[in-house]
Amino acid sequence: MKGRILPRDELSGLPKTVHGGQAWKLRDIEDYSHNLNPFGPPEDLGEIIASAVGEVGHYPDDSCSELKETISKTFNVSSECITIGAGSSDIIRNVPNTFFRHDDKIIICKPSFAEYAQQCRIAGASVSWNVLDKENDFRIDPDRLIAAASSAKAVYICNPNNPTGRIEPRNNLIKIVRACEETGTLVFLDETLLELVPGYMDITLSGSVDKFSNLIVASSLTKSFAIPGIRIGFGFANTDLISEMEKVRMTWNVGQIEQTVANVLIRDRMDYVDRAAALMAEESEIMNTSLKEIDFPAGPVSDSFFYFSSVEPLGMDAAEFKRKMLSKGIMIRDCSSFGEEYSHYIRYSVKDRERNCRFIAAADSVINGR
Repeated sequence: MKGRILPRDELSGLPKTVHGGQAWKLRDIEDYSHNLNPFGPPEDLGEIIASAVGEVGHYPDDSCSELKETISKTFNVSSECITIGAGSSDIIRNVPNTFFRHDDKIIICKPSFAEYAQQCRIAGASVSWNVLDKENDFRIDPDRLIAAASSAKAVYICNPNNPTGRIEPRNNLIKIVRACEETGTLVFLDETLLELVPGYMDITLSGSVDKFSNLIVASSLTKSFAIPGIRIGFGFANTDLISEMEKVRMTWNVGQIEQTVANVLIRDRMDYVDRAAALMAEESEIMNTSLKEIDFPAGPVSDSFFYFSSVEPLGMDAAEFKRKMLSKGIMIRDCSSFGEEYSHYIRYSVKDRERNCRFIAAADSVINGR
């Protein structure tokens, strides 16, 4: 028998990551496990896609020049400070492959999006956790993070953080980036969920990347336009960082249809995202109050449009609560995949009034047997 072809050591024992948004596989289930625009994709998305079909007979523009110009105008960033990816996950993968060496120390907040650690480990980097304290409402302690980052190659921050929904204010982020710049530490800031928060332009650091030597900001259209099946993401950084990332980016990674969709949506439809953000901010308060009235441990109103709540006061763990809600036609996110210590935590999003009422009724039935 011939010998087995072995993978790199970094892949040994490395499991696949777990993500939400799986209710599409089931019938008659409302999915609260993902964080998408509740309006769904724009109604004319099919027409936008159709307008690009005539161009698929040739290779797409590898530089995504037209799309970069559109993003540049919308986000007030030089087009040379932009890289385009097949979703923000493409950017997340490219960063370690561009900048990290074997055993580089990477600081990642916990709990947070699993792909950061996954891609860092695949690249051979060593991950250390900056555990977000429940007593501090799962918010970042800037001074503690800065101290940990002083000996690290990079720090990862998700804003708003997935799964906790907490938003770090702009001044805290700038403080962290500046301190890390002094120690030569890269800061990867994921703002994929930020556009669905009212006033996001007052929080984002995308327009500041040219002021720092160490900042990369990632975003995408997945959540804001509810199009996870069309992979469009983009990253912002100074020109030196972008030029290195472009060496690693897969050629023709974003097809012509994706480029056309992104160009039209960013150029003409950002008001669609703004309306969704305003709606969810209003509905979040109403939903939160209603959940508390049925004795669901909702906690304070979320900074964002999704919630991270412990169901331990209900005498259940997340897996049990998920099963019971699923029997009522609602899927929530069991957050135990973020670590065993979060086995009692669930994540759920805010939608429109009608669907939120169904969520509340389902929770009421699970909790109170009504």
